[in-house]
Amino acid sequence: MPDAHAGRISRMLRDIDMEYSLTSGFTGRESMPKRIRESFAQVPRHEFVPPDLRAAAYDNHPLPIGQGQTISQPFIVALMTDLLNPESNHRILEVGCGCGYQAAILSTLVKEVYSIEIIEPLAVTARERLRRLGYGNVTVGEMDGYYGWLEHAPFDGIIVTAAAVSVPQPLVRQLKPGGRLVLPVGPPAGFQQLVTVTKGEGGTVHTEVILGVAFVPLTGFHGEEPVG
Repeated sequence: MPDAHAGRISRMLRDIDMEYSLTSGFTGRESMPKRIRESFAQVPRHEFVPPDLRAAAYDNHPLPIGQGQTISQPFIVALMTDLLNPESNHRILEVGCGCGYQAAILSTLVKEVYSIEIIEPLAVTARERLRRLGYGNVTVGEMDGYYGWLEHAPFDGIIVTAAAVSVPQPLVRQLKPGGRLVLPVGPPAGFQQLVTVTKGEGGTVHTEVILGVAFVPLTGFHGEEPVG
């Protein structure tokens, strides 16, 4: 990482640590795991925001990336990654690629990342950016992420970076037994909650509410569900 960004990265990591401490009563997580901290230190967040916002790239708040979408607050990216419990041999599905930052973080932690983006210009740009920066284990697809990516299922974990009104059942079906789904749930203009859904070995599902959040809505047509 260029020295020019070292101070800003250190400040971002301190801000994330502070948020972990402040929210530990809700999340049960008191500090960012070492592996995730190392990922945040090495992924160049400034490469994932518009040029005119790069001065704010390492600030601990969301930023617009165009097409009505945002790059999430660093603490939220860290927490959702942490809640996913990623392991080096995992295959992860991300719904809502956006600029590709969350996919890049996951890329350093797991074996394979499949990332879905419904907005074509964002998908095209994210795919090129991730390739240019060397995140070769990320595959970006253009489709409605509500229905998952059946071709590559099942997944060890699934992360959704936009708010669904309810937990998408196609995503639950595409989880491996023992897998975990992390997502915000709630109306587009109302109270949303960050939720984890853990799939038991027998197919049972355990849902846990973590804390209140604010995300852009999950877009697409969510009427009749394709089999998946």
